[in-house]
Amino acid sequence: MSRTIVAAKKTPAKGAGRPRAAEVETRLEDLKRTAGRLFLEKGYGNVSLEMIAREARVAVRTIYIKFGGKQGLLSALLQDKRAQFFSDMDLDKDQRPIREVLDDFATRLYSLLTSPEAVALQRMLAAEARGNPQMVETFFALGPNVTREAIARFLQRPDVRAQLLDDLPEDQLPVHLINCVLGDQLSRVLRGQQEGTPEQCAEARRQRMALFYRSVLR
Repeated sequence: MSRTIVAAKKTPAKGAGRPRAAEVETRLEDLKRTAGRLFLEKGYGNVSLEMIAREARVAVRTIYIKFGGKQGLLSALLQDKRAQFFSDMDLDKDQRPIREVLDDFATRLYSLLTSPEAVALQRMLAAEARGNPQMVETFFALGPNVTREAIARFLQRPDVRAQLLDDLPEDQLPVHLINCVLGDQLSRVLRGQQEGTPEQCAEARRQRMALFYRSVLR
């Protein structure tokens, strides 16, 4: 009997314990992926927190604690998607020649906004904008507005501004650049039409950027 007691003491009881940091991070990434998939498949307004929690196998309370609710989840998804393309690029500090910086920026922005997920998101926004103005505001706050402000700050840098024409309407330059980067984005969103092969898309973007440079550089 004493041997049994000693053996029992040597064998630690298995408890649930606290999940490791890596496990917590994996669960949160799975939760965000699930939410993103449901938003795009069913529409933002048609997806409830209960639906997300059930699919992701988490408690609704977990979503509130980690993200503050459905809008917080959307915000996290938008931030993650942007970071995927721009985490290692800082227009405020980039000291490369202006064309090199903007060509790099244009390539990243084009890849981001023409990805299948981004096009599906834009379709969803167009369909639900009137019924979900808060969703639209979240999208603009973390998407287009961030891009426009970054471009504006870059073009207003003294070293960059000195290379631009004097009489430019500076408040219009960010949108002008984005339009030159994207081309006919409306056809991609509404018609599903692409510019062609990756090589053809790159060449079309190069031509549009050449037009931008001709219109703004000295």
